[in-house]
Amino acid sequence: MGTMLVPPWLEPLLNTSFFDVCRIHGDAARSECNMFCLDCNENAFCFYCRSSKHKDHQVIQIRRSSYHDVVRVAEIQKVLDISGVQTYVINSARVLFLNERPQPKSGKGVAHICEICGRSLLDPFRFCSLGCKLVGIKRNGDASFALDAKNEASTMEGMSRRSVSSRHHQEEELREGSQQDMYPATPSPPASSNARRRKGIPHRAPFGS
Repeated sequence: MGTMLVPPWLEPLLNTSFFDVCRIHGDAARSECNMFCLDCNENAFCFYCRSSKHKDHQVIQIRRSSYHDVVRVAEIQKVLDISGVQTYVINSARVLFLNERPQPKSGKGVAHICEICGRSLLDPFRFCSLGCKLVGIKRNGDASFALDAKNEASTMEGMSRRSVSSRHHQEEELREGSQQDMYPATPSPPASSNARRRKGIPHRAPFGS
């Protein structure tokens, strides 16, 4: 497998066990090992280990959803081409799964499935996780994790589209919420000339002597 297709840290990342308690900082509040260093390419570590041993390194944070490891798209797409992998929105953040998740075989009527494990997908992607994409690369060689200029441009374009879409949605909400401020009320038609004419001040007739 050429280094251009798969970075050397990816397989160790996918095989790492996360969320164990740190042996050094076990009594601390943030002692779960949920970080991985792409430069050191070793075991998972906690928040405090990062501050002391990986301060200037490339580090990604692993999160958990339904007992499965996920990583935020905003983090991983900076170092990896994630095209073809299904993403999900969990707790307002877009994430993808590190490895395959067990699932009964998809029934009839499922439009999209993972090419490797057969898991049903929400959108027309090829893989359900980074692990399945890795298997697909090894098996077929028709995909890559490498970020080249074209992939970087595509990634940035996708980010830009999402940003524009988000701004457009916010602007729509703003327009709906403050329409009366954006569009001043139509002025009332001017009153007729007869209505504007003031009546003369009445004068009393002089009293007779």
